[in-house]
Amino acid sequence: MNSLDSIRVRFAPSPTGFLHVGNVRTALFNRLLAGRHNGTFILRIEDTDAERSEPKYEKQLMEDLRWLGLDWNEGIDAGGDYGPYRQTNRYGLYDKYAGQLLEEDKAFLCFCTEEELEATRQEQLARRETTVYSGKCRNLTRHEIASKLNEDIPRTLRLRVRPGMVGFDDLVFGRIEIETSQISDPVLLRGDGSPTYNFCCVIDDALMKITHVIRGDGHLSNTHRQILIYEALRIEAPQFAHLSTILGPDGQKLSKRHGATSIEEFRRQGYLPEALVNYLALLGWSPETDGQEIMSLDEISARFDLARVIKSSAIFDTGKLNWMNRTYIVKTPGADLVKKAKQYFVDADLFPAGSGEDSEMDAWLGEVIDLIKTHVDHLDQLPAETGIIYGLAGDSSDIDDAARALLSGAEGRAVAEEFARLVYEKETLTPESYREIAGQVKAATKQKGRNLYHPIRAALTGRDSGPDLEKLVAVYEQGSRLALPRKVMSCRERLHAILESP
Repeated sequence: MNSLDSIRVRFAPSPTGFLHVGNVRTALFNRLLAGRHNGTFILRIEDTDAERSEPKYEKQLMEDLRWLGLDWNEGIDAGGDYGPYRQTNRYGLYDKYAGQLLEEDKAFLCFCTEEELEATRQEQLARRETTVYSGKCRNLTRHEIASKLNEDIPRTLRLRVRPGMVGFDDLVFGRIEIETSQISDPVLLRGDGSPTYNFCCVIDDALMKITHVIRGDGHLSNTHRQILIYEALRIEAPQFAHLSTILGPDGQKLSKRHGATSIEEFRRQGYLPEALVNYLALLGWSPETDGQEIMSLDEISARFDLARVIKSSAIFDTGKLNWMNRTYIVKTPGADLVKKAKQYFVDADLFPAGSGEDSEMDAWLGEVIDLIKTHVDHLDQLPAETGIIYGLAGDSSDIDDAARALLSGAEGRAVAEEFARLVYEKETLTPESYREIAGQVKAATKQKGRNLYHPIRAALTGRDSGPDLEKLVAVYEQGSRLALPRKVMSCRERLHAILESP
């Protein structure tokens, strides 16, 4: 069952909220193990929490997984031989196995009220004891049970926990054993007949032939209970691998106070899925090759080994994620990057909505993005970096102090004015004519290097530094001819605005 030649793993989220980085790392490690061994990755929806489960969250989590490239081979929306893959459609199966355990006296009916259970719990806490079920209903006679059933007293179904030790060999944490006296007889069916998480999980994993369960270490305590359920059903348990908790830089459990944590928020901010997957794969795992960090999903999958997953907590470093995302932004082909980034410019009223795939418009936007992409960590920051493109439209405050200082000196002013004079003689400025004019200014003013190009940059951009001037010239000229929501000034207009500014 647990052979690496027939790996079957599952990601089983509850549709009660948006996916966060902890969920996704779990999904990713399952997907990586399946990919490494040509196995099966299954998506199962655990929606027995009727009050909190919502279809919108189920839809969103599937969309997020696909956006990340974590497609599943079997399960919701994909089908398979072991469905249904939504727990609320499997209640008949849970009832069948619950009945089997009850008939074999491996489970019993419990008629304790919530008030009784809470009173016992408080007494145990007061005595500083482990809070476990008292066992009050464990040994009711058939007559007592029948009487309570006739009175229609609410009841739950509990597993009859055996005495002794229970343990398992975790693929990350090693052997973990505890005394069963520390475990309450776990509830299998609630008072309303609905199954509990631990019971559903065992039945589903067994019937879906899951070989490896990879999940967060918050489930470690559940695993002992599940092992006992497997034993009672005489079913071989899968292998378990529990992933350490992801912490924030302050050592506390990652939460919203540390910044974005949901995939929906990372998507909104403009993180690329490839970068997010790459980063999450390295939270608690590393390849054998030291120093290799930028890897595609396929490359990571080819190297993935559970033996290299560490049990110490991983620290979520937003700075490292930003570096990795910036790396992916820079290497993304221009046309692809325009598709990913265009909406941010539309939302900022810098690019026309509904422009479709206008080749000239998109080509120009691609040039703009190419000029500024090395200055952003995620795509939603791009519009804020376009001041050097859109600025100066009637607002001389866009000229920075360093540029003003350059243009106020005699030599810098002479270079700028000679450059402007030659530009004004041209109908339009191209990269080629820009190089020609710069050479003429050099000859006329006897300036070179920094003393030549910094005043020219200041006169054209209003900045002391910035992107390549030849590329900027083309962006200014083409942008001034496009029907954009916000005006882009031509080189001649910019020179006039800057050199005539107070």
